Amino acid sequence: MRTGSGQADGPPAAGQQAGPAVSSPPACPPLVAWHGDLTAWLDRLGWLRTASDWLTGVLEPARERYQDNLALELLHGGRWAGHPLHPALSDLPIGMWAGVLVLDATDRDPAPRRGIDAAGVLSAAGIVAAGAAALTGLTDWTVSDEQDRRIGLCHGLLNTAALGLQSASLGTRMAGHRGTARALSAAGFTVTAAAGYLGGHLVFSRGVMVSRVAWAVGPRRWARALQEADLPDDSPTAVEAEGRHILLYRHRGRLYAIDNVCSHAGGLLSRGPVDDLTVTCPLHGSRFELASGCVTRGPASQPQPVLPTRIRNGWIEVRGSLPAPRRPASGRTQP
Repeated sequence: MRTGSGQADGPPAAGQQAGPAVSSPPACPPLVAWHGDLTAWLDRLGWLRTASDWLTGVLEPARERYQDNLALELLHGGRWAGHPLHPALSDLPIGMWAGVLVLDATDRDPAPRRGIDAAGVLSAAGIVAAGAAALTGLTDWTVSDEQDRRIGLCHGLLNTAALGLQSASLGTRMAGHRGTARALSAAGFTVTAAAGYLGGHLVFSRGVMVSRVAWAVGPRRWARALQEADLPDDSPTAVEAEGRHILLYRHRGRLYAIDNVCSHAGGLLSRGPVDDLTVTCPLHGSRFELASGCVTRGPASQPQPVLPTRIRNGWIEVRGSLPAPRRPASGRTQP
């Protein structure tokens, strides 16, 4: 008899000891695991990896060169919008092209006509909105990494194909070929739906462009982080207190403590430079004030949580922004 690993079962050979049995976790049913299998298959496509590397090589130097440009930060949404602009803009062409399908389905005029009708107006507006969504999406793509970048590229390529189909639909609609236009519009919307699914995977499964510190609230009480003598002046230092990663910094006797995990993409701020009490994330260049945690340069849109600090018995102690409630005294009930 053979096991799943291909090794024959039976007693161990002379001089060998029987090892512990190794069991593999059961696989999820196909109807549950198909989406994970799909994205894993896409990520293994050689041409997609090649295209991602090539496009990264073209756009990454440009992003780093112009990352202080206000227009580039506005394309992300940045600190002013509070979240990326791309998700909101991407809803516009989807809604407009869905309206085209509804108008086409309810149109009972059999006579082909040249020119643009109500469905054509919506189609054209969706094409314009799709251009704005593509520009902001490409900007966000330049600050993604690894598998997220490759799946994001596939998402963008599908949206580009959908935009081409919708443009062809508008052209044939204006030429009077309504049947062809409707077919192209339906095909384009189907491709848009597939692209939207991958976009949902990036946000909800991978957490792309989602604040990495949204649930950071601890420690619940004052906790020791580092001995005071071990913190050098003007040097960002990473510590951990009750499972929370914290950046400590001391300048002219004043202590600063912010969450060490960048709110944008999880980069460790302690590995970045500090200049004028502003730390720069080494991953994508976001900047945060140490005193307030405010964003001074994107692509981050959410500030870093700031933690209270104190020195007690030679230890630097930190506490989260939400201290634990006091316990009721023994023998008394809490109202």
